[in-house]
Amino acid sequence: MPNAPVLVVTHVPDASTAERIARALIDERLAACVNIGAPVESIYHWQGRTETTREIPLVAKTRATLVIEVEAAIVRLHPYDIPEIVAIPVVGGHSRYFAWVDAETRQPKHNAPTPG
Repeated sequence: MPNAPVLVVTHVPDASTAERIARALIDERLAACVNIGAPVESIYHWQGRTETTREIPLVAKTRATLVIEVEAAIVRLHPYDIPEIVAIPVVGGHSRYFAWVDAETRQPKHNAPTPG
């Protein structure tokens, strides 16, 4: 389903980065909505060490055909060497909400494969 709704999740180091990425996704019509969450503690392995960092989660509401462009925008704006970018297919929900997501996002620039 090419216009299937998808949630794209990432975490960023600070509020200004969160707002910059969220506004870019909205301004470029790559997402209908981006939620900026409250800071969370992330514990992870990086370059042979265990790290603990405060991060801010972002969840972008988009559609499957735009995931590659959403990913490219996040990579372009994200300060991390390897940003988390996870696309989660939505398997059900309110059809009118999904129609709104579809209406508020643009057509993809490429005929790219969709996540499955």
